[in-house]
Amino acid sequence: MKNFLDEHFLLHSKTAQKLYHDYAKNMPIIDYHCHLPQQQIAEDKKFENLTQIWLYGDHYKWRAMRTNGADEKYCTGNASDYEKFEKWAETVPYTLRNPLYHWTHLELQRYFGVEKVLNPTTAREIYEECTAKLQTPDFSVRNLLRKMDVRLVCTTDDPVDNLEYHAQLQAERFEIPILPAFRPDAAMNVDNTANFNKYVARVEKAANVSVNSYSDYLTALKKRHDFFAAHGCSVSDHGLEEIYAEDYTEAEIKAIFDKVRGGKDLDLTERKKFKSAMLVVFAEWDWERGWIQQYHLGALRNNNSRMLSQLGPDTGWDSIGDFSQARALSKFLNRLDTDDKLTKTILYNLNPADNELMATMIGNFNDGSSAGKIQWGSGWWFLDQKDGMIKQMNTLSNMGLLSRFVGMLTDSRSFLSYPRHEYFRRILCNLFGEEIENGELPNDIPWVGKVIQDICFHNAKNYFNWQYVEKQSIITEKIF
Repeated sequence: MKNFLDEHFLLHSKTAQKLYHDYAKNMPIIDYHCHLPQQQIAEDKKFENLTQIWLYGDHYKWRAMRTNGADEKYCTGNASDYEKFEKWAETVPYTLRNPLYHWTHLELQRYFGVEKVLNPTTAREIYEECTAKLQTPDFSVRNLLRKMDVRLVCTTDDPVDNLEYHAQLQAERFEIPILPAFRPDAAMNVDNTANFNKYVARVEKAANVSVNSYSDYLTALKKRHDFFAAHGCSVSDHGLEEIYAEDYTEAEIKAIFDKVRGGKDLDLTERKKFKSAMLVVFAEWDWERGWIQQYHLGALRNNNSRMLSQLGPDTGWDSIGDFSQARALSKFLNRLDTDDKLTKTILYNLNPADNELMATMIGNFNDGSSAGKIQWGSGWWFLDQKDGMIKQMNTLSNMGLLSRFVGMLTDSRSFLSYPRHEYFRRILCNLFGEEIENGELPNDIPWVGKVIQDICFHNAKNYFNWQYVEKQSIITEKIF
């Protein structure tokens, strides 16, 4: 019987072990999509205790704690930090076979050197040991990134964000580029008229443009797109239930914009037409600048209205949705491709029922202009666990080229999430190792090792055009 979480964790053959330890283990990390708070990087924050770095803002853990019977005060409420940690320690033994069990103990080992299993008996000792380490310079935010050999971080930012912390980090020439990503979801969301008009006011202020028409609105948003580019942005991102690809005319969109600006609610058709138009505009801007666009599709958000009203969004009340994706996605990509304005694109699905759909959709628009131009992204959110990763990689292997895959990302708000890359790499190596030992792949370790290293690092390095980072070329060359 193997020991829990030993050096060969998830590596079930000698070949898998060799592939991981000799090829994957020491590859650097490019985190091309996450939600890390850039202010904490700019300030090189040191956290006061383990709860603050580990439980604050982590809706994965909150969902598990609630399911285990923990009152909300121990998740987002006014319980003390140690009381919250105690409730998490009580929950952990019940997370067996949930990825949280693996992630929790990987993070304790990789960051803090703690090999004990977390439970109520070990809680106090682990809390005090880790909290003491967090007070030392080695555990500042920037040093945590260095410890995991992170070479680049791409955050997620609203068009109205002033990017002051990105600017600060670039001015300091921090050796790990921290780049913004342009996420204009709020700029196209006309489901709530009052909220949309409040957002337009924020766009006016950020762009210093008076918005009296649809044309003015595009002018203001384009200024923000240009502003992001000036701060090193070369990636956009959209978090949508589904792609919108309705037919529309320019006159219709202008009239719809005037209607919502006049305080009137839109009907479903009008909302879909407006969103469709905005998606095309954003995609064409991305193409003009050579940016990469990402689409995260399929989340059914804010299901619990009572808790949404109390806690706000992103607090653990979202789930997988069952939206129809294929036809609209095909129509949207085809429109851009027909106009020769389809930039590099990464698609992510939250519903595993869409796996084969996504794996085949990307092949429709890979035109040979670059390797893996249209990508199917790594298992996302509820699917970034062992089963989800294996299914994603197997499906991509069957219907595309796993060897051209840009690999793993954290999609996390936590500075302790980088062992997820190790988790992914171990699973990847085990897949290849198993098939080599079964005689399904040749025992060509150097070539398979190269493919694994590409998936872990080189494919993402070559795919993303980070040269848009102002005055970062010297640093970029050095770290890569």
